[in-house]
Amino acid sequence: MHAPLEACSQAVLDARAAHINASLADLYDPLTMPTNLLKAHQALDKAVDAAYGYKGANTDAARVAFLFERYQQLTSLLPPEKSKKPLKRANNTCPASQYQCGL
Repeated sequence: MHAPLEACSQAVLDARAAHINASLADLYDPLTMPTNLLKAHQALDKAVDAAYGYKGANTDAARVAFLFERYQQLTSLLPPEKSKKPLKRANNTCPASQYQCGL
């Protein structure tokens, strides 16, 4: 799994290095992004999708949301949260009525 990601990541770094005098703002301007850098990022996106089983929309926002959710699942110390059902009350009184809270 790691070899394609590493190779594609290195291709992005190599493409950026080929434009040594360009700033990151120049490199990532959507109107003037160098073709080799764009293709390297597209290949990296495909490698990430394959490695993590992503089959959603082909947008950066959707992919990042998916990856952050996966990260949260993998790093959480708690088990995955199940859907919460509303608590059933024994009677229809306000639970605050037993306290002197002015309700």
